[in-house]
Amino acid sequence: MLNHKKLTPRTLCIGIGTLAAVLSAGVAGGAGAAGTSDAARLGADLTPFGAEKAASKDGSIPAWSGGLSKAPAGWKPGHLDPFKEDKPLFSIDAGNVDKYADKLPEGQVALIKAYKGYRLDVYPTRRSCTFPDVVAERTRKYAGSARIGSDGWKLEQVAGASIPFPVPSNGIEVMWNYKLRYLGEGRQVDISLLMPEKGGGISEFKQRASELYPFNNPKVNGPADTGNIEAKLMYEVLSPSSRAGEMYLIHSFLDKPQDAWIYFPGQRRVRRAPSFAYDNPIAGSDNLYFVDQINMFTGALDRYDFKLLGKQEIYLPYNSYKLIDKSRKFKDLIGPSYVNRDAMRYELHRAWVVEATVKSDKRHSFARRKFYIDEDSWALLHVDMYDAKGSLWRVQEGSIWAAPDIQACTGLEYAMYDLVANRYVVDGFTAGNEMLDLTAGKEGRVKDSQFTADELRRRGER
Repeated sequence: MLNHKKLTPRTLCIGIGTLAAVLSAGVAGGAGAAGTSDAARLGADLTPFGAEKAASKDGSIPAWSGGLSKAPAGWKPGHLDPFKEDKPLFSIDAGNVDKYADKLPEGQVALIKAYKGYRLDVYPTRRSCTFPDVVAERTRKYAGSARIGSDGWKLEQVAGASIPFPVPSNGIEVMWNYKLRYLGEGRQVDISLLMPEKGGGISEFKQRASELYPFNNPKVNGPADTGNIEAKLMYEVLSPSSRAGEMYLIHSFLDKPQDAWIYFPGQRRVRRAPSFAYDNPIAGSDNLYFVDQINMFTGALDRYDFKLLGKQEIYLPYNSYKLIDKSRKFKDLIGPSYVNRDAMRYELHRAWVVEATVKSDKRHSFARRKFYIDEDSWALLHVDMYDAKGSLWRVQEGSIWAAPDIQACTGLEYAMYDLVANRYVVDGFTAGNEMLDLTAGKEGRVKDSQFTADELRRRGER
């Protein structure tokens, strides 16, 4: 649990300028929290992107020194681990988990206690994450200009290629920082959804994912430049053969729930998919995986109230190069009850903790969620999910690794554990696949014209 005694003004990154901005803006709506004084902190006591620059008090988290911005010799995603010589400092397992519980999410503790052999190997902390210089420049330039609507969740003003709220004052601002974090302008990857079968073996659902992130373009100066589009995603099913050729198109917005379309090859038709959102199950996942868990969290923020609990030093999956290692096969990574622990690397990092509670007039299968968002990358790396009775139900764990070709940290692989069903499923796994193109958007291999219902139909009829 969070130790609120440690949540000092410095830990929360809330200064006098932030408090003044909050008071002048009101509880909901109005200008973002970061004002002129906060902009001055960027690059000073904070990194250019809002994280604490200094080391932790005991030095276990080092000072940020710029991250891994240049590619090591021989770099290619999936073919090089810059930190392969690092050795684990210690491991956390069922025998000593209580000793480290104050630096673990509740869900991680539950997994350690529930599954024999489940452990966390803790490595030296490497603050490898950064963003391009243009993101630093625009984050400082537009600090204080991002605006949340009067409804408390819509993003009404934000500039592209910037962190909207580098000094956040509430949970919704942290969530928007996560949703609009820089990942490059677009990417194309072959990913696999993998699920251990009850009778043994692993089922695979393979897709080619094309993803476009308009707000990662530095030419974007506001929502009108993108038509209020946050992201455009297209997934083409490659296997199994019974579903090959299906395609899914998703448009995520800044101000409303997402739109989605599905192409069915047997019918040669494109249909709107109004149910492809929120807690509707992903087909083929045995109801272990909901639509809004794609990429850790996707879709509108309208069903929850988001409360910022503060910042916590916590062990998180980090620099997960073993998960994308092309020399590994899926059978090397997927065990019967959990992801192979030898393939996981954990480090101590500071994370923003946001608690999401379903609004009184809304519904969702997860009545409460707790999000852990890395301060350096704004990546969502862990989610605990609770049922209507308040019991921990599911645990979702992400991954992150520095990609010098886009000068940013990214992550594709994530796992969903169901503590009630005693099963798990993973998605975004690339190790057994070849396509991993992180610069496809900037270089025109993924472009806006590809993400329309007409294009979905045209591609399906080829």
